[in-house]
Amino acid sequence: MQTSQMTLTDTLGLGFMTFAFFLGAGNLIFPPFAGMMAGENMSLAMLGFLITAVGLPLVGLIAVAKAKGEIMAHLPVFAATALAVAIYIIIGPAFAAPRTGLVAYEIGAVPFLSNPNATTVIAGATFNISQLVYSIVFFGIVMLLSLFPGKLLDNVGKVLTPILIILLVGLALSVMFIPGSEVGAPVGDYQANALTKGFLEGYNTMDTLASLMFGMLIIDLLRKKGVEDTKLQTKYLIRAALIAAGGLAFVYVSLFFLGATAGDLAAGADNGGVILTNYVTHEFGTMGTVLLSTVVTLACLTTAVGLVSACSDFFNDLQPRFTYSQYAVFFSVVSATIANVGLAELISISVPVLMTIYPVAIALVLVTLVGHLFPNQQFAHRAVLAVALFFGIFDGIKAAGFEVHFFDWVPLQSQGMAWVIPTTLMMIASLFIGKKQTVQ
Repeated sequence: MQTSQMTLTDTLGLGFMTFAFFLGAGNLIFPPFAGMMAGENMSLAMLGFLITAVGLPLVGLIAVAKAKGEIMAHLPVFAATALAVAIYIIIGPAFAAPRTGLVAYEIGAVPFLSNPNATTVIAGATFNISQLVYSIVFFGIVMLLSLFPGKLLDNVGKVLTPILIILLVGLALSVMFIPGSEVGAPVGDYQANALTKGFLEGYNTMDTLASLMFGMLIIDLLRKKGVEDTKLQTKYLIRAALIAAGGLAFVYVSLFFLGATAGDLAAGADNGGVILTNYVTHEFGTMGTVLLSTVVTLACLTTAVGLVSACSDFFNDLQPRFTYSQYAVFFSVVSATIANVGLAELISISVPVLMTIYPVAIALVLVTLVGHLFPNQQFAHRAVLAVALFFGIFDGIKAAGFEVHFFDWVPLQSQGMAWVIPTTLMMIASLFIGKKQTVQ
């Protein structure tokens, strides 16, 4: 079979593109806040965060490559469809898309508003006026760009990503060389369980979920470049993933240090966007704030368009009764509506959902990666994911504030990771169950 070879320049380009896929501007808000909360326990918290925000997405891409893009092939059709739908809703209109608008508002608008907390009552509900207006305008633009996609968005993205990377490198160097405040004492769960708290905080990036979709997208791009051989696809995808992982780790580590040494600049902050903006304003003045605001706003805009377009494409294929345009309008309106809960509240609402679905995604990645070891891959996938989902549901219920006592005996349940030991045991058991089978 004839297949194309990629040059070093092509491979680097693919790696930076993969990095840009994962580095949604929303991801910038979690490390500073976690660093501030972790304080002296920052190293452990950072390690946990890097496992779920860098390591698992990297492994997810490798798993997709190993499965040749068919990572859900061993699941029943209804289960595979339900999981795909859940992932698209989570990284689309439910959480990730509204978050882009809120991050753009927090970093791109709030620093320039004289009264950002003014409210009004509409139909009995209280709304932040500036946030309401901003979300309507922001997602109105998202809707128009999603309805009429073209090369403009791609070109803007190609310009914005290098600028954002340059800004982040400058930010990282300033954190390293400009003395900050003393690192404070850890707060809350970071006092006794910094590693697991950091691990769970990494869920918020949603990048392990996204890696399952991005992996398939990158494989399609490789095919379009003439790389048809599956071994070469895997090789190039792994190289791209390693480049992206290195970039993400660099950004996250520097932002952790920024949050931990922010001192008074982080006083009263309820999200990392406030810490990041205060730091840039303090160190680089108004021009720094303007530049950060502009780039983050445009980056959030392009990310939101990508998310709305991807969700519209997926659901149009799944249920073609509605057109792509109808889905794009619907998801834009839903995203604008959800955005009005506010950034801190949206993150809080998303936690129980992510606590439920993330164990399933992690289990799927792991069983795919070591799938050749199982005598019966179909059984292993279904059994391991079922166990992960069962215990993930109870972790999610607990994260929502409800008391669940019947599984208090499970190790790590107090830390929100009851799924780990049972899922691991099921993976081990699956190594010895059944005869070797192939997917029909």
